[in-house]
Amino acid sequence: MSHRHSSFPHHALLGGTLLLGACTHPHHAEQAHGSQMPHRFEDANAWAARFDDPARDAWQQPDAVVTALALPGDAKVADVGSATGYFSVRLARAVPQGRVYGVDIEPDMARYLGARAEREGLTNLTPVVATPDDPKLPAPVDLVLVVDTYHHISDRPAYFRHLAEHGLSAQGRLAIIDYRLDSSRGPPAEHKLAPDAVRAELESAGYQQVRSFDFLPEQYFLVFSRR
Repeated sequence: MSHRHSSFPHHALLGGTLLLGACTHPHHAEQAHGSQMPHRFEDANAWAARFDDPARDAWQQPDAVVTALALPGDAKVADVGSATGYFSVRLARAVPQGRVYGVDIEPDMARYLGARAEREGLTNLTPVVATPDDPKLPAPVDLVLVVDTYHHISDRPAYFRHLAEHGLSAQGRLAIIDYRLDSSRGPPAEHKLAPDAVRAELESAGYQQVRSFDFLPEQYFLVFSRR
């Protein structure tokens, strides 16, 4: 998906039917002109160059994000909306004795991620084809990471309540990274959410904020636990 303002997407999250309105993908709205919503992300090979463009690193700071999460080497992690694996492969390298599930509803993204994991020797990285209302995690995880995608999930309290009950371990954490209201990147202003709105929604779904980080130039970075 191509973002406005030369922004680069993180995820093909859940392939897109979690999105607002008629959008076919969580990040698709960010490239829309007016009310025009973009295409599906069925050809992962064609999108990989944009999703994984090294120029994105300057503002997304993926290595700093992974470091901040302070994951033990045997952690189980879900990258919800993994697309071609921009964060998934870094997470997999950070937890060599653990397991990373790259979650997406686009089957071709899962195919691409599986091939990438094999190519890069990441035997602990498993692609998962999800549905719009369920990440379909094979086992509970210690961390769920959702980057540049939260604002596109249609019924967020219900989705994350289900995740708390069926996807997170008892001490599991949920990390949300999304665009600040004043960011020049990301979706149109009307689709951005303030951190206070995210906190309120997740509190209603049974979470409490336990930490935040402010080093990302375009985004907030909030960490939650189950209550």
